[in-house]
Amino acid sequence: MVQELLVVLVQGYVLGIAIAAPVGPIGLLCIRRTIQHGVFMGFSTGMGAAVADTIYGGIAAFGVSAALAFLEGQQFWFRVVGGVFMLAVAVRTFRQQPAAEEQEVSRVPDSRTAIAGFITGLSLTLTNPATILAFIAVFAGFGLGANLGKFDAATMVLGVFLGASSWWLALSSGVAAVRHRITDKGLTVLNHCTGVGLACFGLWALGTAFTGTGSAGW
Repeated sequence: MVQELLVVLVQGYVLGIAIAAPVGPIGLLCIRRTIQHGVFMGFSTGMGAAVADTIYGGIAAFGVSAALAFLEGQQFWFRVVGGVFMLAVAVRTFRQQPAAEEQEVSRVPDSRTAIAGFITGLSLTLTNPATILAFIAVFAGFGLGANLGKFDAATMVLGVFLGASSWWLALSSGVAAVRHRITDKGLTVLNHCTGVGLACFGLWALGTAFTGTGSAGW
């Protein structure tokens, strides 16, 4: 029994990393905010995405048909809201200038700043219903989903959360380790590149919403 649960936990852990790791808007924001404000801010943004991944993973693991039907039926509005939100974040990021003085990245940001980062990560991931489609596809590939009991499903969801959280901690910590090598000019270039990247993701979301194409998530 314990061995079986450990196998399910490891499967969920790997799944959490696999869903979180591909480069997307949250990855860009995590990298930028870690460089600009420190590891805690970057990790907070990633944790918002990890919680959203856990929610979608739970829906897929427990096979909540009503939630699945709702998400599939409302993809247009999810993509529109997510795309507009993404463009707003992109414009703000592109226009933001680095502080004249070097920020002390080792200090912990105030709670409002950390919560704002968390909410951004959570919102951007929740407004991408294609994330749950990725979970369903992977679950089907592993022969999971309908075959999971409630306890196994809960263990799987825990693994997803731990895997996603581990990825965001590793990413933000790795970026923070080289942050001191980046100059103010480099930060400005980073803001511009991140803003353009986010805008591309936002336009892609809006484009797929109005054309009805694109099933892969960001």
